[in-house]
Amino acid sequence: MVGRDNLTKSETVTVVAIERGAPSLVEAREVIAAFQAMIRKKSLVDLDPWLERARSSLVASFANGVTKDRAAVAAAIVSPWSNGQTEGQITKLKLVKRQMYGRGKIDLLQARVIGMQ
Repeated sequence: MVGRDNLTKSETVTVVAIERGAPSLVEAREVIAAFQAMIRKKSLVDLDPWLERARSSLVASFANGVTKDRAAVAAAIVSPWSNGQTEGQITKLKLVKRQMYGRGKIDLLQARVIGMQ
C-alpha cells in the first residue's frame, strides 16, 4: 500500500513484473484502493458500484462479506464516530494477557496494564 512515488527503482521493477504476469492482482489492488477512498471520502453512493466491481475480482469473498453486513458498512461510511481507539486498547490488553501465559490472575494483569499507561 506504499504509494508508487515512494518505491525504490528495484521495487518499481518488481511491481511492473508482477503486474505484467498477474493482471488480476492489478484489478484487486485497484478495487481495494477504491474501497479505501470510499471510506476516507465517506461516500456512501459509491458502495453499490464498488460491490458490483468487487464481486468479479479476486476480492469477491471480501465483497460478499460487505454485502452480508451492508448496514454496518454503510453506518461506518457515514458515521463520524470510530471505535478504533477502543479496538486498539482491547488489542493491547489481549497482548499483555497472552504474554503472561496464564501465570497471573486479574491482579497481575491489572498491574501490568495500568503500569503501561
